[in-house]
Amino acid sequence: MGQVMIHATVTLDGFMADTEGGVDWMFDVEAADEDSAVMTKIWEEIGAVVGGANKTQTIDEGELPYGGMLKVPVYLMTHSEHESVEKDGTTYTFVVDDIKQAVDAAKQAAGDKTVSLLGGSISRQCLTLGLVDEIQLHVLPMLLGDGISLFGGLGERINLERAETAAYASETHLRFRVVR
Repeated sequence: MGQVMIHATVTLDGFMADTEGGVDWMFDVEAADEDSAVMTKIWEEIGAVVGGANKTQTIDEGELPYGGMLKVPVYLMTHSEHESVEKDGTTYTFVVDDIKQAVDAAKQAAGDKTVSLLGGSISRQCLTLGLVDEIQLHVLPMLLGDGISLFGGLGERINLERAETAAYASETHLRFRVVR
C-alpha cells in the first residue's frame, strides 16, 4: 500500500487558513512553472484523500479537495452518520469519529498511491496516532499574522527527516519523512 502524507500550503508563520477558514490568500502569489511542476507531480501520486466534513455534511463548490481536479475517493470525518455523496465523478464517504478507519479505507482505495491528509485537526490526529509517513508543505512568502495553524496544539514532539526541498520564485517546497 502507498504512504500517508500531510499535504498543505502554509504561510511562513505556519497558518493554513485565515481566522475565518479562508484560503483566498493562497492565490495571491504568482506561481512559477517549476512550482506548478512540483504540484502536478504530487497530484499524480495521490490516490485518495482524508479530510474533515463541513458542518452541513454537503459538498459545496468552494470546499472540494484540490478544487475537484483530482478524481479520487474522498473520506470525510464527521460526528454523525451520513450517506455517501457522488459529485462530478468523485465519491465522498463520511466516516464517523474513527480517523484510523478513514485512513485505512483511503489506503485500501489508493492502492500503491498516496493518501493525502487535508486540514489541521485531521493532520494532528493522524500524527499522534502514528499514521503519517510524510509531510509535504508548500510555504508561501507571506505572514498572515493570525489564522488557523496546521500544527498548533499538536502537544508532542514529532521527529522528521528532510527528504526533499525546492525553492522557486513564489514558493518553497518541503518534504519530510516522519521518523519512527
